[in-house]
Parts: sequence; structure tokens; C-alpha cells
Amino acid sequence: MEDFARALADFVRYNQAWAAPIVMLLAFGESLAFISLLVPAWGALVAIGALIGVSGISFWPVWIAGGIGAALGDWVSYWFGYRYKEQVAQIWPLSRYPEILPRGEAFVRTWGVPSIFIGRFFGPLRASVPLAAGIFEMSYWQFQIANFTSALVWSAVLLLFGDVIAHIVEWLWRVV
Repeated sequence: MEDFARALADFVRYNQAWAAPIVMLLAFGESLAFISLLVPAWGALVAIGALIGVSGISFWPVWIAGGIGAALGDWVSYWFGYRYKEQVAQIWPLSRYPEILPRGEAFVRTWGVPSIFIGRFFGPLRASVPLAAGIFEMSYWQFQIANFTSALVWSAVLLLFGDVIAHIVEWLWRVV
């Protein structure tokens, strides 16, 4: 996975026009229930965030692209859970991880709408919370407001985390 993140960051470094579309796809995949279990993309998002300050990539379009991609991934997961309800647990790869949906259900039932925001920041929950919200028919508009708000915050946090790490490394490099 580290090689994937490095290769993608190198590609973005030399092809900056692709930064926003790549971040949008990564965030979408990271937030989509089934894909995020197979290919966690947060490392690549942090690596691309590290390029923002040191390579001149504009933060704003990359941030918005990441937020939209993440929100769309959760939106699709919510719809899938709403549409297919009980059948979801039998679909691969969730059928291989039977504990994920009950955890997501318990979390959504306990926390309600804030579960969407909280779940976005915790890897194992990120895949199951929107799906569980759809299965248990959380209010559509409440879900979408929490979804888009949390997606924009999550995108900013990952990208800025990478940017801060890059600045710290750059500063340490100059000091040493």
C-alpha cells in the first residue's frame, strides 16, 4: 500500500492538473462501502496533501474534489443499504467480515446523525456507517447534511495533515 501511495503522489507531483480528479476518485473509493475494505486510500490522500505546500498545487480545488468524492461514496453506500437492506450482509466482501454491519448498526443506533460525522474519521466504521444508515432508513436529508459536511471536514483534515507533515520534514531537513 505504501508503494501505491508513493507512486500516486509521484504521478501527481509531475502531473498537477490531475491532482483534483485523482483526489476525488481516491476519496470516493475510500468512502464507498465495498471498495474501502479492499483498498484504503487515506495514505495516498495524505501523501498528495504533502505535495500541496511544497509543489504549488492549489489546496482549494483538491479539497473540494476530495469532499465531493467522499460525500458521493457515502451517498452510494447509503443508497445501496437503503435499496438492498438484508441482502447487503451476504455480498462479498462484507460476507467475509460479518462483524462490520452489526458494529455499524450499533453505532448508528447509539449516535444517530452524528454517527455519520464521527464514523467518517474511523476506518472500520467509515465503510459500514453509511450502509447501516441506509439499511435502517436514517432520514435522507439528515444523512446528506451530515454526509457533505463531514466529507468536507475529513478531506481538509487529511490534506492538511499531509501538508503539515511535509512542512515539518522540510524544516527538520534544513535544521539537520
